[in-house]
Amino acid sequence: MAEAGETAGEAYLAKRQLRKGTAGWPLLVGLGVAYVISGDFAGWNFGLAQGGWGGLVLATALMAVMYTAMVFSLAELSATIPSAGGGYGFARRAFGPLGGFLTGTAILLEYAVAPAAIAVFIGAYMDSLMGISGWPVSLGFYLLFVGIHLYGVGEALKLMFVITALAVAALVVFIIAMVPHFEVANLFDIAPTGEAGTSAFLPFGVLGIWAAIPFGMWFFLAVEGVPLAAEETRDPARNMPRGMIGAMLVLLALAALILVLAPGGGGAAAISNAGDPLIAALESPEAYGGPTTVGTIVNITGLAGLIASFFSIIFAYSRQVFALSRAGYIPRFLSLTSRRKVPHYALIIPGTLGFLLSLTGEGDLLILIAVFGASISYVLMMAAHIVLRIKEPEMVRPYRTPGGMLTSGTALVLAALALLAGVLVNPEVIQYAAAFYAIMILYFLLISRHKLVAHAPEEEFALIEEAEQGLAGN
Repeated sequence: MAEAGETAGEAYLAKRQLRKGTAGWPLLVGLGVAYVISGDFAGWNFGLAQGGWGGLVLATALMAVMYTAMVFSLAELSATIPSAGGGYGFARRAFGPLGGFLTGTAILLEYAVAPAAIAVFIGAYMDSLMGISGWPVSLGFYLLFVGIHLYGVGEALKLMFVITALAVAALVVFIIAMVPHFEVANLFDIAPTGEAGTSAFLPFGVLGIWAAIPFGMWFFLAVEGVPLAAEETRDPARNMPRGMIGAMLVLLALAALILVLAPGGGGAAAISNAGDPLIAALESPEAYGGPTTVGTIVNITGLAGLIASFFSIIFAYSRQVFALSRAGYIPRFLSLTSRRKVPHYALIIPGTLGFLLSLTGEGDLLILIAVFGASISYVLMMAAHIVLRIKEPEMVRPYRTPGGMLTSGTALVLAALALLAGVLVNPEVIQYAAAFYAIMILYFLLISRHKLVAHAPEEEFALIEEAEQGLAGN
């Protein structure tokens, strides 16, 4: 076992290898869309109950700006520091081991909890379609899709691409079906509370905008996970920016269409608390008034959207666990890989915890916890972009963020607002997140900081930079 600051032997890293060159930029676009596309099928609609349509639209617009700015910033970082650690690797180089660990822990919180929330929504769609839901559905989906990932990353990413294409097709069918039923009045059928500052556009007032922010994020949450595939990407300096920006463009278009046509066709009030809002919109009195062939098609293929995100975020959490473990921040056995170059423990153990979380059935609460973790990581990653621009202006950057630090600074400010919004909606969230963080920080201070592996890629990037700075100072 390597001690802090010592190099790992070849045998250590040989047991922790991912399959190289698996993904080109089209697969990365598919991965980015797959991470997020479940957000078009369920979850975002809870923002209608918090802010009304106007509040959710403004919240989503703010989050669209944040994610677009963040994607441009992360495109630069992922092309410059391509490793499976993603955001942890960026923050590690900018802030040292503790900063990297805090960022990786926040990302891990997001990616461990998000599949559990999606499993709850899958259960709602399965209940609507087949009358079955609950723990057997969650268990079946976790077993199936963790199993596929265990088989191999190349096969998993290709299957994910196909599932994502089906999900996009389902959204196109839904959009076309809702166009004839669109009425502006349907957007504003949530009655104002009557308090000062409320209106048909903002039935819960200005505070409703902030309360809706976590649900506006659900249209884009997890697109930042694309850099986690860097070590398995062909020519990451070229393909990472293409993949991330391409995915973001697709997600912006889908978010705009769903946000207008789902409540505009089915009524904002009717879908505001639905576990399957697209089906609720199609079957509402304002639209088709009951079950239809189109609704059945969207329900069946709509499961593909939930499955795509569920499937792809399993990939994301396994790579984050793998990178943190390989570098010694969390137990090292979690980064061991199989003969097929798959981190099997990093897939199975978080998957088991996610399944247990899904048994709560609290999809909206799980969303807020995932959003809280994500927001912390966004603040730290954007701060890392700014710090590295200042500390290392001569660093070779194959891709440079348009607008530079102004772009990442905009994303940082909006991420901080999103963090506060999550607390506003449900203060209970911060208690769960704080407990998780406290346990992880104690583990770092007492154990892992003494066991870091110097030749893990993310650590090596940082050590090379430190050595270069030392030479420059002599």
